[in-house]
Amino acid sequence: MCQMKTTVVGSYPIPEWLKSCPNEETLIDATTVVIQTQLRAGIDVISDGELLRWDLASNMPNGMAERFVVSMSGINSDLSRSELEEFRARPDITYRQKPAGIVTEELGEGGLNLGHDWSRIRHLTSSPFKFTVTSPYMLAKVVSNTYYASLTDLAFAFADILANQLAHIDAAVIQIDEPNLTGCPQDGHIASQAINRVLEAVGSEKNVHLCFGNYHGQTIQDSNYTHLIGFMNQLDCDCLVLELTRRSKDEIRHLRDVQPNIQFGIGVVDVKDLQIETPEQVARRIEDIAKILGSERIAYVNPDCGLHMLPRAVSDEKLKALVAGRNLYCGIINN
Repeated sequence: MCQMKTTVVGSYPIPEWLKSCPNEETLIDATTVVIQTQLRAGIDVISDGELLRWDLASNMPNGMAERFVVSMSGINSDLSRSELEEFRARPDITYRQKPAGIVTEELGEGGLNLGHDWSRIRHLTSSPFKFTVTSPYMLAKVVSNTYYASLTDLAFAFADILANQLAHIDAAVIQIDEPNLTGCPQDGHIASQAINRVLEAVGSEKNVHLCFGNYHGQTIQDSNYTHLIGFMNQLDCDCLVLELTRRSKDEIRHLRDVQPNIQFGIGVVDVKDLQIETPEQVARRIEDIAKILGSERIAYVNPDCGLHMLPRAVSDEKLKALVAGRNLYCGIINN
């Protein structure tokens, strides 16, 4: 019997009407719409579309880093010209022109309250829910730092804050997103240690998402998974949720070396392309990957990454294609 569930990675396009009228009521309304859109498409494990990362005060998306960083204590958002130039000169973070902040003191939770975010959305559905956070390693990479002695110390400080927050969240799935390490595989041991400090506090299913970045359809990290097998095998997670539609079969074969107790969420919908997949294309991608990894190791089929860069109409149709393709592969009759 086919056990593959459909899920999303996390983000969803921000509705235009939320941008034009940002307040708590419209934010929850928009989140409800996103949830219902996923449920109507047939998604088994849903998310909030990460809309709660929207900053109502500035009417701007806070994205992967700022949502977490700007609320913490010990971080300053004002940088001098020399500090900004120093950040821009870093060869490991060329896709950002400005850090999310500069760490000048010991990090603290400050006003970060992920438990409150969870309390705002948990009642919106009884369906299995995925709660997503950005990896402590990525947070450490996208800030400037004058306080901690090493990248490891900084990543661990972020990890301990996230762990304390997630310990009180009982979503069906907790997912840690790490799109930066694919471009810096030499930091695998640092990243795995930091991520595991967070996962240790999680009491539900533990997922880790890896991708190669997406900036308006452009890949950010020029690398491949073959350099990350050691990192993957150090993770204390249940499932790796991976970007795969543009990965070669030779590269995917290396994933067979991941320890057998870790399952996979396979990316079979391309979020960097406006073309909407057919169910047959999705089913074929599932089949090709299942032949390599074994269908028993595939827990989820999902888009490669978050959907926030796509138009809503496109993302909605891609979700429908994802479900229809899974059903076609599994022999499930669509309603």
